[in-house]
Amino acid sequence: MIKTLAAQIKQYKRSTLLTPLFTVLEVVMEVLIPFVTASIIDKGINGNDGAGDLPKVFIYGGVMIVMAFMSLAFGVLAGKFAADASSGFACNLRDAMFSNIQTFSFSNIDKYSTAGLITRLTTDVTNLQ
Repeated sequence: MIKTLAAQIKQYKRSTLLTPLFTVLEVVMEVLIPFVTASIIDKGINGNDGAGDLPKVFIYGGVMIVMAFMSLAFGVLAGKFAADASSGFACNLRDAMFSNIQTFSFSNIDKYSTAGLITRLTTDVTNLQ
């Protein structure tokens, strides 16, 4: 069963592998932002013997903004690659299942209604997608 499903996603291997990579990068950026906030407080506001260091606040603030935009970009790319892989997998699977249904004998086709076959095909592909 797994081999059959893996064969349907073969041509979308790149998208399938890039999705978790960009998701991990997004999470890493999101996790690092509180550390930059701590640096702003420790070195920018409380630094310089309590007088504050405004240039450091601006530097760390800029770093935080860049990290937020990188996180956004990684999230968008992860979503794009996930959608590509998912829709391609569903298309290939639907095509393979339809081709298999075409090999049914007339007695099998009479046994299962066309509407029932279409419903099963659609439901199964949607659940796997």
